[in-house]
Amino acid sequence: MSALSVFIIFFLCLIIAIPISIGLGIVSVLPGIFDSSFTASGQFVIRSMLGGIDSFPLLAVPMFVLSGMVMAKGGISKKIFDVFVYFIGKFTAGMPCAVIVTCLFYGAISGSAPATVAAVGSMTIPILIKLGYDKKFATAIVAVSGGLGVIIPPSIPFIMYGMASGQSVSDLFIAGILPGISIGLLLMVYAVFYCRKHGEDKEKIRKEVQALRDKGLLTVLKDSFFALLSPVIILGCIYTGVASPTEAAVISVFYSVFVSLFVYKSIHVKDLWGVMIEGIHTYAPILFILAASVAFSRVLTLMQVPQTVSEWILGTFHNGIVILLVINVFLLLVGMVMDTTPAILILTPILMPIAVGVGMNPIHFGVMMVVNLAIGFVTPPIGVNLFVASSLTQIPVVDIAKKAMPLILCFLVALLLITFIPQISLALL
Repeated sequence: MSALSVFIIFFLCLIIAIPISIGLGIVSVLPGIFDSSFTASGQFVIRSMLGGIDSFPLLAVPMFVLSGMVMAKGGISKKIFDVFVYFIGKFTAGMPCAVIVTCLFYGAISGSAPATVAAVGSMTIPILIKLGYDKKFATAIVAVSGGLGVIIPPSIPFIMYGMASGQSVSDLFIAGILPGISIGLLLMVYAVFYCRKHGEDKEKIRKEVQALRDKGLLTVLKDSFFALLSPVIILGCIYTGVASPTEAAVISVFYSVFVSLFVYKSIHVKDLWGVMIEGIHTYAPILFILAASVAFSRVLTLMQVPQTVSEWILGTFHNGIVILLVINVFLLLVGMVMDTTPAILILTPILMPIAVGVGMNPIHFGVMMVVNLAIGFVTPPIGVNLFVASSLTQIPVVDIAKKAMPLILCFLVALLLITFIPQISLALL
């Protein structure tokens, strides 16, 4: 059975709405069924699935998911937002920029783009609308900024890439800092342009900022101290060598529970059971996709698909810049139709050797790959962030996507800079 047939069947499964995990399982066993001499039998596929999820680094994923949910329930995002509103709220586009920076900080807690959109959006979108901002613009800014949640460390996709490529997850986290900040700055530049063009209700904004300023800086910082400290603790444990990313994820869960229960008292012990059930509902589908993705990637390796694709690209395109542009376009298209986890686990063994072949650092490639797939969070037809944002405001996904296009262009500009200026990713290593 040819690799082309396998991919055609897989995309047919996607088109007829078969769950990705089941579709991956189907195409993983088909080569062994049609060719009895092929190494990947049904037993091999099952062993690969079980072996793929038997991973210590992978334990960080459910922990960061749970931590993000506890902090969302505990209102951590509102505390972070208040600090940035206090300092930059009075400037042009200060409120949208405060939303973007809040997404950056919350991304450093949850490691998940949809979680960032849900936690920050549920709190900030009503505020922006109350202050007179266009509802579609407010929703779009949160949906796109939420994509920073997978670039700013800790990042679940970076953990997946590290697992698929064998690269250091800690190095990937460090490499994601400057790209995440760069994208955030570009989004803020557009927010300023938009607000200058369409205007703002300065009187309402002034009242909102003044209400915070009347509390005083010390009071605002005191209220937000433990919320702002959470990413410092999580990342500090990793970068100082006190804890591995997985151990830091567990620390983040205990910290978020402690702060929410005893400091802010925003949740009760009885609420934790519901949060854990919600966390299981969120992570279980990811786990099945992950297991099936690992099996499928191993089947593709046995079929020598990575070598074939690598030889074709390197044989067809001879310029390193063109090769990187081709990879970017391919990843953007994949990000539009496939979830991040299977995309990373399937494509990393195929594309990383090509990138390394044209002189790209594997860590740099990982950042480029995750930024590409982050754009997929806000582009139809999959666009998970768009669906999460739509559920918050009841605005049709297509309308949010249209309003988000200029912001997506900012993301694309950042992608090109990250691709061709390696030091944006590697300067801190």
